[in-house]
Amino acid sequence: MRIGLSQENISFPSTLRMQCTIRHLIRSFLFGNFTAQINRMSRIIYFLLVSVFLLGINDLSAQDDNLIQFSGVVLDADSLLPIPYTSIIVMNKKRGTSTDMNGIFSFVAEKGDSLKFSSVGFRTEYFVIPDTLTVQRYSWIQILATDTVLLKTHMVYPWPSKEQFRQEFLNTRIPEDDLDRANRNLAQAQMRDQMRNMPMAGGGANFKYEQGFRNEATYYQGQYPSWSVLNPVAWAQFIDAWNKGEFKKK
Repeated sequence: MRIGLSQENISFPSTLRMQCTIRHLIRSFLFGNFTAQINRMSRIIYFLLVSVFLLGINDLSAQDDNLIQFSGVVLDADSLLPIPYTSIIVMNKKRGTSTDMNGIFSFVAEKGDSLKFSSVGFRTEYFVIPDTLTVQRYSWIQILATDTVLLKTHMVYPWPSKEQFRQEFLNTRIPEDDLDRANRNLAQAQMRDQMRNMPMAGGGANFKYEQGFRNEATYYQGQYPSWSVLNPVAWAQFIDAWNKGEFKKK
């Protein structure tokens, strides 16, 4: 019984302090202390945002000061002629451009950029834009020397052996010339065959065909055209040919 009373006497002050703390927080929220804290935090956040904005402006200004307009021309070392379509690569940024047909280039770069000039048939050259420039425009003339590449001698044959080469050479068909084609087109026998199998054309042939059609229509005018199936003469010719075995020969 005493132990229970001592536990209640010990726990009562801690509970009272917790209740007082809660009441203090509620009173602070209701009577303006909490609002003052919010205003103080708002001023701190506003100060931080202004600081970040000013730092960003300074960073952009410094970045703009670092940019330059890099222009120039690429020339051949021997003839001093412009080299068109030369590749220009910014090594530290993996981007670039190329010259036009007159060998001229112009692009935005940064101070300290490493440039690579390359073209087929010329030696590759490198150039670093000075980082101590005080101007916003910089011009440069790049000279490229001719690069000679020596290849080893190789014999390329389409045939695996000399015997096969000899056979292919002897069987090679020489292309015909215009005279051979003209003689072939003017061959008399071939022209006769073509004339025999070629349909009639021209004004005379068309007139003959039309007149034949009109004559046939006039011959059977007022009656149906005759059928060869009902023609006794045609049947007699068919039976005679059958007896002679002409159909077997065909």
